Order: sequence, then structure tokens, then C-alpha cells
Amino acid sequence: MNTVVLILIEVLVVIGGSRLVGWAFRAINQPLVIGEIVAGIALGPSLLGWLAPDIAGALFPVSAIPFLNVLSQIGLIFFMFLIGLELDPKYLRGNLKTAVVTSGVSILVPFSLAGILSLVIYPLVSNDSVSFTAFALFIGAAMSITAFPVLARIITENNLQNTRLGTLALTCAAVDDVTAWCLLAVAIAVTRTNSMAGAVPIIIYSMLYIGAMLTVGRWMLNLLSTYYDRTGKLSQLLLAVIYMAVVSSALITEAIGIHLIFGAFLLGAAMPKNPGLVREIAQKTEDFVLIFLLPVFFAYSGLKTQIGLLNSPELWLLSAAILGVAIVGKYFGTYYAARSCNIDKQEASALGWLMNTRGLTELIVLNIGLELGVISPILFTMLVIMALVTTFMTSPLLEWTYPKKSIRLHSQPEPSELFDDEVPSAQLYSESKPIPTPIGYRILVPVANPNTQTGLLQLATSIAQNDSQSSMVNPLSLIELEEDYLFQSTPFEANRLIDRRLEKLNALIETIEPTGVATETSGEATIFQPIVQIGYDVAQKTAVIAALDRADLVLLGWHRPTFRNNRLGGKVAKMLGTTPADVAVFIDANHDSIAHSYRTLLVPYTANHHDDLAVEIALRMLWNDRHRQLELIQISLPNLNGALSTELTSLIENLPAQISARIKLSTLDAVDPIVKIEEISRRVDLTITGIGRTWGRRKPLLDNFTNKLAIHCVSSLLIVRRYSQFGSHLSFTLDKVIGDT
Repeated sequence: MNTVVLILIEVLVVIGGSRLVGWAFRAINQPLVIGEIVAGIALGPSLLGWLAPDIAGALFPVSAIPFLNVLSQIGLIFFMFLIGLELDPKYLRGNLKTAVVTSGVSILVPFSLAGILSLVIYPLVSNDSVSFTAFALFIGAAMSITAFPVLARIITENNLQNTRLGTLALTCAAVDDVTAWCLLAVAIAVTRTNSMAGAVPIIIYSMLYIGAMLTVGRWMLNLLSTYYDRTGKLSQLLLAVIYMAVVSSALITEAIGIHLIFGAFLLGAAMPKNPGLVREIAQKTEDFVLIFLLPVFFAYSGLKTQIGLLNSPELWLLSAAILGVAIVGKYFGTYYAARSCNIDKQEASALGWLMNTRGLTELIVLNIGLELGVISPILFTMLVIMALVTTFMTSPLLEWTYPKKSIRLHSQPEPSELFDDEVPSAQLYSESKPIPTPIGYRILVPVANPNTQTGLLQLATSIAQNDSQSSMVNPLSLIELEEDYLFQSTPFEANRLIDRRLEKLNALIETIEPTGVATETSGEATIFQPIVQIGYDVAQKTAVIAALDRADLVLLGWHRPTFRNNRLGGKVAKMLGTTPADVAVFIDANHDSIAHSYRTLLVPYTANHHDDLAVEIALRMLWNDRHRQLELIQISLPNLNGALSTELTSLIENLPAQISARIKLSTLDAVDPIVKIEEISRRVDLTITGIGRTWGRRKPLLDNFTNKLAIHCVSSLLIVRRYSQFGSHLSFTLDKVIGDT
């Protein structure tokens, strides 16, 4: 087969496989890069070569491996440039003394333990062609490194970037990253000269080049930044000059005697951190590198990973020892150093797990070691397993050690948070003044598109705003990040995205018409307090925030076509199934073209606890606006009496006259009542109905009545699902009724 055709087929398989496995790992809340590394290993002798050796041999013949190596090396050069580009000095602001101590100890302890371990494993997995010094230095660097990009992504996804833990972890990782790369450079120099004395000239040349890059090189790069500011765009010519500089710097460090990747990393680190320039360089570079070149590197690494080599209990025991030393050294080194700097136990423990993240950075180190012959294929496989396990365990152990409630307690509070100690674990922003009393009623409103959901917030206002109870509406916007190493995953860039989304939410809030109801406690209209967070799984994040926020109602927006196949799909279905609060799904018949006050309400009641919730929300809205009217229709279906529950009947009978006078109660006895309900819905603003009696048994489905109503209802429609039998939507009403009686 033609070599070019073969390489293209290999690339096609590699990219497709890395995407599929990466998405699978994202579904279990693991970094996408772990899935991509696993995909690369699966394409090698560890899985594909074991299950189908003929196919593996035809797809990845020995003659094609050098071509994959060239592509992977180019990918690594530009990936390391991106890492240096994103290593902003801002990460070193604040907590620097604590970070230097913690990072130093977190490197020293695993490095020292690795040196001791090397005494044991050197005779077992190495030979006389490699000096013990070079071997120990490589093992030490592999044990002590932290993957800054993966750690930054984990911090951003957990919304820790504005917490003390997140700030400290980023600072420690930045210091750790620079220190570990320096250690690796020394290890490479020692390996290539086979002695520490012979490595001294290489180390001196390297230091001179670093000094030149950080002085003369930075001055020249600042000229590029000035040119960018003057033109306002990153032209192809300017980008070509930068790419040429990346390759030139890589060639210089290779000529010095360390490695190509160091020159690329150094140029990225020396680049002026002009936000616009850095953003454009990253956006124009990373997609091709991350999607095309890095998966090739994973496949190339996978072809050299042979789990089958670990064919005895002794080798697996040795692999476990390496894993144990890596985890224990990094965790306890970080933990005790942090504790010595007066960091509390919980944060110190969480920091220890975060610093154990190794990811792709570890894989780069291991490939260099294997390329130079410092580590054998058996040891390479053991260390790849260590890198995967330590990265895989970070997220669950972080959640176990430092749960979302702790994030809330340790967040730096915004001024608007000071009125209430029950603020959710989110980035909270508010233009309103703090109120002195706790919020009595909360509605959480996930906003998918701030430009099209005016009606959703208008409805939330109509439900929440009350003259007898303080209330709050939290518009929630979650920013989904797709890639592990994407530039927007960096905490500072994520904060910029949060600020931009916040501006859109505030603009949306300004379009909401006040209902004219003032609260007794604050004298102001319903308070809007937007929540903006980074999140991958929207349904899961919404559920967590709803629980921490103690939301009384989660109000979702959706569109009519979703219900035509008798099914609630996608994210809405997940939210209905997992959110620990009452949920309402809103279908806006007006498509947000005008804001409605929802003066006329209709509740078709079929006697189930979801319909009870529909009545409660309708009664709350009725209480909130003295001009609203409610038509409550008790529907008798075959084998089902649609009479109101005893509790609702008693409540309605005891309502004040000015409320009960605006309720029209009637009964509808029909085999198929939809035609009549459709007719009535033409003259009302909003129809409210329960999700259906069958929800508890078949969660993805609406029952037949609700499904037909979703299709045929002419007015706007609110489909509600009750979570708890003890709702709070009418708690203020019950207090008044009991007080009056």
C-alpha cells in the first residue's frame, strides 16, 4: 500500500478512536485526555495487537512508525509552545511564599523516594548502558511532575479558580511545572553525556539561552505584541513569524543538547501575555494540534506500550510499588508542606490530590526517556499505567476530600453574598443591594440562550414575586468547555467568559418587566441574582446547585417539537430525573416576542401529586397578582376520579375571599377531554399541568393525557414534576390562612 495512503488511514482511525473513547471518559467525569491516551494504548499491542494481530500489523506496520513519530514530534513542539504560552505570571501572584514551599517539598519528597526506589528497580529493569544517575534523575522527574494543563482544567470545571484552594493549586502547579522541566533538562543532559560532569557545559549553555530568551528574546517578542496592538489582528504573516520562532527555538535547544520541546516551551513562556494576542494565537493553533497531531502522539505512545510485558506477579508488584511511591510521595509531600504553611487539613488534602495529576505531561517525559534509552519498554509501560491512574483518580478523590459544600464555604464571597450564608457553590453576581433577611423562596432558572428567554424569566418573576415573602430568582448560565487543553479552559480565560456571559444575563434581566409587587422585607421588586459557572454536565451541575441553593423550583425552557414523540429528551429529561427539587418545563407559545404577565391561568387536574404541584403554583401566582384569574378543571378519566385532594379542597375553601373569588372551579367528564381543554386554552395565557401519573414508573415518558396536551395546547404551557411531597410554594399562604382562622 502507498505510504501516504497508509498514514492517512492510520490518522483517520486514530482521530476517530480518540474522539470516541475521549467522549466516553468525559461521560464519567474524567479528563478527555485520559480517554485519548487509553485509545492510543488500545490501538497498540496491548489490545488491538492482542485481539487481532493481523489487523494491527497491517494497519500499523513497522515501516510506518517513523512517519507517526515525525507527526507526533511536531505536535509536541507546538503543544509545549501552547503550555508555555498559557503559563501566565498572574498565576504566581499571591500565596507565592506558600506555593514555593509547598511545590518545592512536593517535588523533593517524590524525587527522593524515586531515588530510593531506583536502587531497587535499576538492576531489574535497566542495564549497564544507562548510568544510574541518569536513570534515577528520569524516574525522579517522572514521579515529581504535575500536569499544569490538566490541573487547570480540573480547577476550572470545579469552579475553584476564585477560591483559596484553586489559587494556591495553580500557583504550586506553575512553580512545579517550571521546576520539573528544569529537572528533566538536567536528566537529558546527563543521559546524553553519560555523566554529571559532562552535563555541566550543556546546563551552562541552557541557562545562557534561557537568559537570552527572557531578555533580548522577550524584547523582540514585545515588538510583535506592539505590532498586534497597532493592527488589531493576528495576520497570517505575524503568525508565520511566531511559528518560525517556535521551530527555531526548538532547534536551538536540540543543538544545545537538551530537547526540542524545551525551546518551544521557553518561547511560549517568554511571549508577552497580551490577552488578545495570546487568545488569537491559541485559538488558531490549538485546534489542529489537539485534534490532529496529539492523537497521533497518543497512538505512537500506545504502540510502544505493551501491557503484555507485565507477565508475572513480580512485575505487577513492581508496577504497584511505582504507583504507590508516586501517589504517596506527591500527596504527603504536598499535604505536610501545606499544613506547615497553616493550610487547614481539608484544603491541604485536596491540594495533595490535585498535585498528583500527571496526564499528558507525564507521557511526554516518558517518551523522551524511552527515546533516549534511559527506561526500558517494561518500565515505560509501568510508568504509563502510573500516569493514567494518578490522573484518573484526581477528580473523584477531590470530590470526596473537598465536596461542593466545602467549595461554597471556602469561596471568596462577593459583596452580594454577605446577606445569606446559604449561597450555592457558584460564581454569584448581583446588581441588586443585599437584603437583611434570608431568602424565603428561590427559583433557579437555567438559561441556555440569554438572547431568547425573556419569557422564561418573566414567568419566574410572576411565580416568585410576593407581597408576603422574600424571594429570589437565580438565572443560571453554565459555560460548557469541550477540550481538556483548550485555551478557554485556563482559569483567567474562563473568568473572562464568565464576565461576558454575565453581561448578557444582566442585559436579559433589564428587559424583564416588574410585576409591581413589593416585598414586605425589602420594599423592592423580586431580586435577580445571576449564577454563572463553568460546567461540562449541565444536568448534573444544575442538580448540585439546586441542592446547595435549596431551590424551591427549577424552571426550564423548552420547545413544543420535543414532545411530539411522547418523550422528554436530552438535557431536560436528565434534569427532570436528577434534580432534587420541584421542576417545571416551560413551552412559550409567544416565543419571547412579548413579555406576558400571565393574567389568565388554566389547570386541568387529573388527581395526582404532580397535578397538586400545578395547583399550588397556580394558587401562588393568583396570590401574587390581584388581577389574575384561575380556571381549575377537575377531569374525570376512565377509571379515575379527578376530584381535588382533601388538602387542596380545604386550602381553597379557607382562602381569603379576594383570592377565592378569582377561582373558577368546574368538572369535565369525557373519554377524551383534550378537545375541550384545547378550546379553553385558546382564551388563557398559561396552562399548568402535572407531568403525569406514569412518571414514577417510566421517567422518560409523559403519560397519554399530558403528551396530547403538550401537542394541542394553544396557550403557553408549564409542565411540572414534583420532587417532595412537602412543597413550600404555599407556605406563606398556609401561615396566613391558619393565622386568620
